[in-house]
Amino acid sequence: MRILLTNDDGIEAEGLECLERIARTLSDDIWVCAPAVEQSGKGRGITLTEPLRVNRLGPQRFAVTGTPTDCVVLAVNDLMPEKPDLVLSGVNRGHNVGEDCSYSGTVAGALQGMAFGIRSIALSQSLERFHDEVTAHWETAEAFAPGIISRLLEQKWAPGVVMNLNFPNRRPEDVTQVEVTRQGFRDIGEMHAVRRTDLRGRDYYWMSFRGEKQEHAEGTDLRAMDEGRISVSPLHIDLTHMSSVNDLKKVLGGAPPKVVAAE
Repeated sequence: MRILLTNDDGIEAEGLECLERIARTLSDDIWVCAPAVEQSGKGRGITLTEPLRVNRLGPQRFAVTGTPTDCVVLAVNDLMPEKPDLVLSGVNRGHNVGEDCSYSGTVAGALQGMAFGIRSIALSQSLERFHDEVTAHWETAEAFAPGIISRLLEQKWAPGVVMNLNFPNRRPEDVTQVEVTRQGFRDIGEMHAVRRTDLRGRDYYWMSFRGEKQEHAEGTDLRAMDEGRISVSPLHIDLTHMSSVNDLKKVLGGAPPKVVAAE
């Protein structure tokens, strides 16, 4: 099995080292194509306004001056001799659950693999909080990911689906359950911009999250992280809200409506 690895934390990230160890339990044919610098929060972004540079760091290992999506596109179309059998994206430093999935570069790397018809999995390791001094429990992802990936690969996947794996902020011996979950949603008010002032007296803004404690619904990826379970969520890119489609068909369709002039 030929496996392509990517991430959004950058080619030098600890999580990518963890992912390589996970991948080598599954295969000896491992290719790495990851961003040269961190691309967190870039989602499905692609680089259109500047050239992409590729730095070959070793056999089957490349750093790209672009996003995770750029990396997968370049790897599959230009850098690898044949299309991989599996794309693994991560292991992200911090979980990707709820609305994180819509702007996560980690999930985006897996989505691009799916777009090429390759089975693809995103992996993330939850953190207590984001700070340089906080070390993720990489050993937890490393302990459980190989078995879960092997079990997933034994199953038939629906077209257009990627698997989103999230490992809780616990040591391996404290994790006893894995749960198949659905995507949850937080209070959108968590995201905000912090205004600061630079040394020349000009304002600038830094995006941030309030991180307030919330009660999340049963069966969601968010609840699984809260309660220390491994979350496995099948995701797909179709954003259509079908009940709204059915409702709108009752009032729109056929000839376009005309504006009636007010009397």
